[in-house]
Amino acid sequence: MSYPMYRIWLLLPLGGFLLPGARHVSAIEIYTPREVEAVNGTDVKLKCTFSSTHPVSLQSVIVSWNFRPIDSGADESVFYYQEVPFPPSAGRFQGHAVWSGDIMKQDSSITLQQVQPNFNGTYVCQVRNRPDVHGSNGEIILRVVNKVSLSEIGILAATVGGACGVVLILLAIFVAVRVCKRKRMENSIEMHPSKGLKDHNVL
Repeated sequence: MSYPMYRIWLLLPLGGFLLPGARHVSAIEIYTPREVEAVNGTDVKLKCTFSSTHPVSLQSVIVSWNFRPIDSGADESVFYYQEVPFPPSAGRFQGHAVWSGDIMKQDSSITLQQVQPNFNGTYVCQVRNRPDVHGSNGEIILRVVNKVSLSEIGILAATVGGACGVVLILLAIFVAVRVCKRKRMENSIEMHPSKGLKDHNVL
C-alpha cells in the first residue's frame, strides 16, 4: 500500500534533519550597547562580546571593526584581529584605536583614544569563530560631545535634591522665627514682670 503524496512531502523536511550527515547551521551571537556618548578628547571603550556554539581559541576567532560615517560615506576599517591585534596604519583612526578585548573571555572590545568630532557615526563589530561564521553584526552609535549631557536619572536626582533643600531652608526659617519670638517674649517679661503676672492671671 502506497502512502498518499501529501504525506511524503510532509516527511521530506523532517528526514533532512534526521538523515546522517545533515548539517545544522549555527549562528554566532554578538552583543553591543546601542549608543555610547564620549566627551571630545577623552577615551571611550566600545564594548563588544560574543557567544559561539563552537570552542573558542586564539586561532579560530577573527574580529573586524568598521566605521560608517553619519553622512553615509564609504565604510572605513577601524581595527582587525586575527591571533594578534592589527591596529589601523592609516586613516582617521591611526593611533586612536587599541585592542581592549580578551578572545578567551569572548570579548572583542576596542578603545578609541582621544576621540574627535569626526568620530561620530556607527561602529560595526563583526566576529567569526570558524566554522561558526554566520550571524548578525553588532552596531554602536558613537556621539562625541563637548560635555557630558545630564541623564534622566541625573535630572531627577537634581530635582529631588533641590526640593529637599528648599524644604530644609523653610524649616530652618520657621524654627528661627519661633526661637526669636520666644526670646522676645522672655525679654518682655523680664522688663515688665508685673505685666507678665497680669497676663498669667488672666490666662
